[in-house]
Parts: sequence; C-alpha cells; structure tokens
Amino acid sequence: MAKKLVIKVTAGADAPERCSQAFTVAAVAVASGVEVSLWLTGESSWFALPGRAAEFELPHAAPLPDLIDSVLAAGRVTLCTQCAARREITEKDVIEGVRIAGAQVFVQEALADDTQALVY
Repeated sequence: MAKKLVIKVTAGADAPERCSQAFTVAAVAVASGVEVSLWLTGESSWFALPGRAAEFELPHAAPLPDLIDSVLAAGRVTLCTQCAARREITEKDVIEGVRIAGAQVFVQEALADDTQALVY
C-alpha cells in the first residue's frame, strides 16, 4: 500500500532553510516512490513562476530548480488560489505542470486515506 504525502510550504526567500527543507523532503519522497502533492503558499508562491527558483540560494542545499523539476516529473505541484490572486499570478504565468487550486482541494488531499500532511 503506497502512502501519499501532502506538503504545504509557506516559506520562501524570507525563511530559506525552512523553504529548502520542504522542497528537499518533497523531492526525496518522490524519488522514494511516494505519491507527493506539494503546495506553494505564502512567499513560496513566487516559485511557481519561471526563473524565480533559480534566484533562490542556500549554501549546502540542492538547487531549488532541480528539486521542483523532480517533484513535477513524478508528483504534483499546486499554487494556492488566494496566494496567486494576492500576487496577481494567473495560470498563464506559472511553470508548465503547476496547477492553481484552493483550500477545499488541499483539505481533500490532506484528509485522504493513507496520507500524511506536513506544513513548512
């Protein structure tokens, strides 16, 4: 029975270690065969835009674009609807493969059977 992991990352460049931890855990879980849904909220919302992850730097951490690419390759990345609206980000603006969805979808995913939810 495969477990699912839902990760909500609220931090961006404002809290780089917490941000990096969330993306790293998501990428490691995907590489381990876990079904991953990564939610970008708050300041991490900016990483849904092309090129923004490349601007993020943290010593001794994997490059954020690589982590995002690995999650997109085998998992799901979602940008929070309200967070996107507050930043005037639309579906035409985001990286290919990123969807925009709201709290109802997050709650459904987080409460699904055999699912663990983490918030960073």
